[in-house]
Amino acid sequence: MASKEPDHEHREDEDAPAADDEDTGAQVAPIIKLEEVAVSTGEENENAILDLKSKLYRFDKEGNQWKERGAGTVKLLKHKETGKVRLVMRQSKTLKICANHLVLPTMTVQEHAGNDKSCLWHASDFSDGELKDELFCIRFASVENCKTFMEKFQEVAESQKSKEENEDASAVAESLEKLSVEEKKAEDKAGEAVATKEDKETEVDNTVKADSEKKDGEAASST
Repeated sequence: MASKEPDHEHREDEDAPAADDEDTGAQVAPIIKLEEVAVSTGEENENAILDLKSKLYRFDKEGNQWKERGAGTVKLLKHKETGKVRLVMRQSKTLKICANHLVLPTMTVQEHAGNDKSCLWHASDFSDGELKDELFCIRFASVENCKTFMEKFQEVAESQKSKEENEDASAVAESLEKLSVEEKKAEDKAGEAVATKEDKETEVDNTVKADSEKKDGEAASST
């Protein structure tokens, strides 16, 4: 019985060493050319004076319950020119705005009863594209962060009060200055009117006097 011999035949392509990939010098252009697009956050003219991770809630009056607005980063942003400060919070994953309002002198922030990591405040919020009176509750990971937020919030509110008073004083001073200028102009116009009237009266008197002297001269000549 013939035994099966091992196969010693090999193909040429198996014996030959694998050829290196040849560089043809061809350049393949991408199918779609992506252009760099500048993304505006609306915060380019503001400086962040507070930046803390937190979770935000709003009170639903109709349902009489707290509803979560989102977890993310709450910021206090100060405008570089006007000095006004607004509170902005975006959800961490979607970047959707869940709070957006100015910090006004009339605002106060207070601790949430029974939770020293949370605090409350009222605001006219614009995060949904229209002004709404909202009651917010924000919760932080630590008591320290909550205290930092409350202190900075109150500090900003007080500074805006001083700024508002200065603006009011400047507006009053400007109004008084404008009024003084207008009064001066009115006085000048009145003086000009009196002077013009006096000039006209003098001119009339001179004319009458001249006519009278002429008539007297003519009468004397006739006699």
